[in-house]
Amino acid sequence: MLQIYNTLSRSVEEFKPINPLHVSIYSCGPTVYDYQHIGHMRRYVGDDILVRVIRANGFDVKHVMNITDVGHLTSDSDTGEDKMEKGAKKFGMSVWDIAKKFEKQFFDSSDLLNIKRPNVVIHATDAIQDQVDLIQILEEKGFTYKTSDGIYFDTSKFPRYFELSHQNPDELKAGARVDMIEGKKNITDFALWKFSSKGEKRQMEWDSPWGIGFPGWHIECSAMSMKNLGPTFDIHTGGIDHITIHHTNEIAQSQAASNKQFVKYWVHHNFLQVNGQKMSKSLGNFYTVEDIQKKGFDPLALRYLYLQTHYRQEMNFTFKSLDGAQNALKHLRSIISEWDEPKIGCAEFEGRFVNAVNDDVNMPEALAIAWELVKSDYPSKAKAESLYKMDKILGLQLNRHEEIKVPEDVQKLIDEREGLRKQKRFHLSDQIRHKIRKSGYDVIDEKGEKTKIVRI
Repeated sequence: MLQIYNTLSRSVEEFKPINPLHVSIYSCGPTVYDYQHIGHMRRYVGDDILVRVIRANGFDVKHVMNITDVGHLTSDSDTGEDKMEKGAKKFGMSVWDIAKKFEKQFFDSSDLLNIKRPNVVIHATDAIQDQVDLIQILEEKGFTYKTSDGIYFDTSKFPRYFELSHQNPDELKAGARVDMIEGKKNITDFALWKFSSKGEKRQMEWDSPWGIGFPGWHIECSAMSMKNLGPTFDIHTGGIDHITIHHTNEIAQSQAASNKQFVKYWVHHNFLQVNGQKMSKSLGNFYTVEDIQKKGFDPLALRYLYLQTHYRQEMNFTFKSLDGAQNALKHLRSIISEWDEPKIGCAEFEGRFVNAVNDDVNMPEALAIAWELVKSDYPSKAKAESLYKMDKILGLQLNRHEEIKVPEDVQKLIDEREGLRKQKRFHLSDQIRHKIRKSGYDVIDEKGEKTKIVRI
């Protein structure tokens, strides 16, 4: 049975979906104001693997993801500039064009990493009325109040506010968690709707029952997830940085509105560092998937590297580790290229692989089992059958054999060896083959005098 770590209970639980056959998942999507880097993309690979694992367990999955193209402020205290407006100024473009540019960059990166698209992708700007409707429900139930700045959720009226974060409210201080702004009743209260500043014409603003403005960041996820998946759904994913504020606020406003449990299982992914430091442009260690590709790396080598660290553990990225991952992936593909066509399979290894991925999506263990299979004495056709099944979760496209580009000096040796073989001077051709192998390549002689070239 599939076991998943649930942040809500702080424990690994047996996964029991609301509907025995269908699983509902909501993923916090990107804020499309700037480039998505390899730390962001590690999380989305993690979501992709989780969905693949659930489907491999026989469930039908409805996966919904939002695109945040308005309302995400630069500060968690509901102050600061809207990130979309900030991005527009930075790149000298309209907020609408910025949103299109970086949404495309996100999905281009996703495609390079072989991330399957969610069933539903919805933009915050396409769901303004849904967010207004939800705020009105909260207003009618007495959970909101108005300030000069906007409409706020009163967290003191939701007793279970700290259920997800497990924080001690007595230890919170203004300035430590969020800044205290004029008119807020409690330091944990958060904006549902922000008013446009007087004298300011925003590029993204809408009329509402409370005045012209724009929705807060948190309300969009509640409105869009519940519209597409219902008031209670199975899994909500995100980064660990979402636990204490964004996801805590989602629970409060959603359950206050519906009076039902919002989400059964909360799945959070840990951070990625670069050479032991937080990724930032100022440190010169900010990389996108496209940057990795330009440096000569296969994006799927990055996916392979992600698989080597459990999603709940912090990962440290280095180019040395990425180079090692790329070499391992090339070696794996080279081995597979010599195998017979898939047939039958290896039940022993398939069973162990399933046990690993069902143990809180333990991909490092699953990857190790895949390599054990590759090195086993089973017939290659059986290994191929099982490995390709495993790859439906690994997502490394192992049945896509890459074209081998042979250096000119090695190709001359290959041609020389072919000439010696045609002359039946096999002793000398074997000596040339030894030179080829020393260069990191090998030749496999197949039927009909056909020669296959592989990396070693």
